[in-house]
Amino acid sequence: MGQSQSNFLQPTLFDRIINKAFGLFVKLGLGLSHNFLLEVRGRRSGRIYTTPVNLLDYKGKHYLVAPRGDTQWVRNAVVSRTATLVKGRKRENIRLQLIAVEARSEILKTYLDTYKLTVQRYFPVPAGSPVERFESLNSRYPVFEVSRAE
Repeated sequence: MGQSQSNFLQPTLFDRIINKAFGLFVKLGLGLSHNFLLEVRGRRSGRIYTTPVNLLDYKGKHYLVAPRGDTQWVRNAVVSRTATLVKGRKRENIRLQLIAVEARSEILKTYLDTYKLTVQRYFPVPAGSPVERFESLNSRYPVFEVSRAE
């Protein structure tokens, strides 16, 4: 399935199965140091939704990138600006600040270069591409700076 008008890449059945299985592993406390479940409150329903994410550490800050574009978790995060990162029994309440479109290129490049095995298929440029190749893609991939909620 392709990009829709709302700039969202619909997950395939395979993607949904993998996300469920991987989410279970992370919930059990397994996975690499950058793997977390993101819990975010639904903007309309108020329900808590979870999705597996890769937390990027870049220049001393933490970021979440939405490789599928303007997904439901992104829309919910834009409204609530808060979420919870979960791994096993560890839970951390966080604040999410949407990064301006023009400031995303370096973060997107670093994200793709770092997690290319799992996210390359969502990007039309190959990992290792120069940062200039990402400038035209900035609006397609929401990026949030993550900070600890007070």
